[in-house]
Amino acid sequence: MSPEQAQTIFEDTRQRFAGAADDTRLLQYLVDIQHRYHFIPPPAIEALQQILHLTRAQIESVIDFYSFLHSDQAIRYRILFSNNITDRWAGSAAMMQRLTVALHGCEDAGIALTACSGLCDQGPSMLINGRAIGRLTPSRIDDIAALILSGVELEDWPESLFMIDNVIQRSDRQLALSCQPAAALRRAIELGPDLILQTLNESGLRGRGGAGFATATKWSLCRQASADQRFIVCNADEGEPGTFKDRLLLAQYADSVIEGMTIAALTVSARRGFIYLRGEYRFLLEPLQADLQRRREQGLLGSAILGQAGFDFDIEIHLGAGAYICGEESALIESLEGKRGIPRIRPPFPVTHGYLGQPTIVNNVETLFSVERILQKGAKWFSEIGTEQSRSSRLISISGDCEEPGVYEYPFGVSLRQIVQDCGGSDAQAVQMAGAAGTTVLARDFDRCLSFEDLATGGSFMVIGKQRSLLDMLQNFAWFFRHESCGFCTPCRIGNHLLPELLQRFAEAQATGHDLRQLKDIAETMHRSSFCGLGSSAPTALSDALEQSPEIFTAGMASSSDNPAFDLSAATREYRTITETESW
Repeated sequence: MSPEQAQTIFEDTRQRFAGAADDTRLLQYLVDIQHRYHFIPPPAIEALQQILHLTRAQIESVIDFYSFLHSDQAIRYRILFSNNITDRWAGSAAMMQRLTVALHGCEDAGIALTACSGLCDQGPSMLINGRAIGRLTPSRIDDIAALILSGVELEDWPESLFMIDNVIQRSDRQLALSCQPAAALRRAIELGPDLILQTLNESGLRGRGGAGFATATKWSLCRQASADQRFIVCNADEGEPGTFKDRLLLAQYADSVIEGMTIAALTVSARRGFIYLRGEYRFLLEPLQADLQRRREQGLLGSAILGQAGFDFDIEIHLGAGAYICGEESALIESLEGKRGIPRIRPPFPVTHGYLGQPTIVNNVETLFSVERILQKGAKWFSEIGTEQSRSSRLISISGDCEEPGVYEYPFGVSLRQIVQDCGGSDAQAVQMAGAAGTTVLARDFDRCLSFEDLATGGSFMVIGKQRSLLDMLQNFAWFFRHESCGFCTPCRIGNHLLPELLQRFAEAQATGHDLRQLKDIAETMHRSSFCGLGSSAPTALSDALEQSPEIFTAGMASSSDNPAFDLSAATREYRTITETESW
């Protein structure tokens, strides 16, 4: 980079961000710079230092934390193939190999792997400079290679390459109900905060992000907290492998989700809201911004909403940059504040000490969507299906070895057998519930039901055919968590480093009885001692396999007693920080 180029980047960065400099927006500035230059150039870092009064170390620590930010070099076409297990089953490795061969010697392109692109229903998939492309085939790969070798700018590529389908395979009452703009909001204004909370309580709505906490209780705690300001956050960081239902809601039901946020703001007297949108869903950014602007023009966002003096609320969109841990609400808030997404010590909880230390509601996309449905149709309408502890219906992202992947809506209480039958997964040996961090359910247990009291799910439902290796799936999950651990606590940091190494020994039939005990001990330690939900849930599928399918491990035991056991202490001593390239 010449001195002239460096000076141009420095001045450009200052002009773009100096007018409204805010260190809580550091991540957004970095995402913008990455998109503009294909990396974070040193002069841009210097400009941010001056504008935000931060040290270089503070800025570089944020860059290093997020997978989609790079300060090493500019790569004109940065290509990431999804390595989620369903993409692998769909043939992503062959697609990646084909493109690698076609682009051999091309210095403008870099090819690597990423965790999950959120396109599991239309894999194999990839990201190119943050833009998603699904349904990869040999012919599409050849077209992409030709465009890159010809130097065509990404903005000039055929739009057909970037078309993302949002397939609803089964609707029940929530998806079948159309959004009537402002109907739910007008009803909320008529009711007022106390009756809104009463309505939500009567509906039995529980959070759809995975924890299942009662929505009315969360909102009440936020409303009761003493504070000058409160915030509403929509958690759209849908990073759990196999999950894509929130993508559909944001694409086709954005008005309902935004209205749910606005009702939350009315209930707790919040003036600002954020949609934290995962980086892989950048293609939704402009449509969502247009939705927000349209609602401002309609008097449904901004000042004096629907003519109500003092009802002021607006929403900003914050883009993530490739960090699974930011799906955890306190890590998400840290990221919203422009920092590394490290989970906070709790208590205090976000409802009393969240964004900028103020009371903050963090709700999943589907939860806020359901709020709008409830205020539009009433608590009785919502709660009259489902089970006693799990009211109404649930959206499920179904992918893997099934004939009809897509989004399904079912009343709580439906059996897994019914779901597998409906999606065309008749040859399933198991399903993986709630993504890589969830439960593996074998075919013999398919009569269990979808509910908080039996099998809760964060929305992911991956069908595993009889031809698949469960050990291969466990290895994929182990590498995923090795990459996604934030490194804050020892059990998660070290445990997720060791598990892939141990599982590899079983895959190569080199494991010993001692290795099997190590697997069990590490998984138990992580379950009991990890700081946040990522570390404690990361070995869930492994623990399920150890209990339910021990044969997949005994088949990988070395026949020779001379084979040395895995040296856990040596591996721990040799542990070092895993970079993105090394971990995949």
